[in-house]
Amino acid sequence: MARYRNALPQLGDDLFLTDGGMETVLVFHEGIDLPHFAAIDLMKSKTGRDAARAYYERYADIAFRHNRGFILESPTWRGSMDWGEKLGCDKGQLEALNANAIALLAEVRGALPSQQPMVISGCIGPRGDGYDPGAVMSKKEAEAYHGFQADIFARTQADMITAMTITNTPEAIGIARAASSAGMPAVISFTVETDGKLPTGQPLGEAIMETDFESTTAPAYYMINCAHPTHFAHVLEKGEPWLGRLKGLRANASKCSHAELDEAETLDDGDPLELGRENAELRRLLPGLTVLGGCCGTDHRHVEAIAKAAA
Repeated sequence: MARYRNALPQLGDDLFLTDGGMETVLVFHEGIDLPHFAAIDLMKSKTGRDAARAYYERYADIAFRHNRGFILESPTWRGSMDWGEKLGCDKGQLEALNANAIALLAEVRGALPSQQPMVISGCIGPRGDGYDPGAVMSKKEAEAYHGFQADIFARTQADMITAMTITNTPEAIGIARAASSAGMPAVISFTVETDGKLPTGQPLGEAIMETDFESTTAPAYYMINCAHPTHFAHVLEKGEPWLGRLKGLRANASKCSHAELDEAETLDDGDPLELGRENAELRRLLPGLTVLGGCCGTDHRHVEAIAKAAA
């Protein structure tokens, strides 16, 4: 049994950090080829696993130095069956890669001296693109599809499941139901456009309330990721009741829209200090935010700036 599965410490008042944009760091800073932008491919070799370990240790050290808890988010965002097929993996191979990713995080957690809590999260990504909802599955289809990863994580040392860059509510509900069936607490992290709404056009608050209502077991909490604070700050300023369900942010470094990022040929890493200040302002606006990290374009500089500003 995982250490925190039945009592996630980030549900309290203390601030937790997590990592930055793993895929953009590895591709643009480390020069590592990630086919289909899938970091799970690193689990295929010792060289890849060593690169992933070094990546996580750098961020965990930031949390250690700032006396903060840390969320170890697995490199399995594109570890579902459709993406596995594109990576040339059969079902058994893909299952092993997902399990090995969690085992690697357990090794990282076990080797670190920090007395602060470190939570292992099994990351699930959308079946399709993280910017475009495309052909939206039904809730039942999403539950069946994402149940593959949820069941794997339930057999590992993962404490929770986090669904990242989710663009639509039927998929969010399906993931929440799959996690519940597997006996795992779930976190749903929606991506929003420059207007603060989901790519489907649904308001964020409405998506959170619908997912809560339709899930077998309501998610532990919600997050926003893959958007810059200027895209959604106005939504958080309204003081609506559903904001109490929002506990995490993983913002992009860039202020560009998803369409602009899709067409960009170079990495826009924004201003780390500015992003740190913006995260701190959002936490003052919503004191219930307890998980802060980065998404596309962010690296250790941004997370360090967030840690300093939040203090």
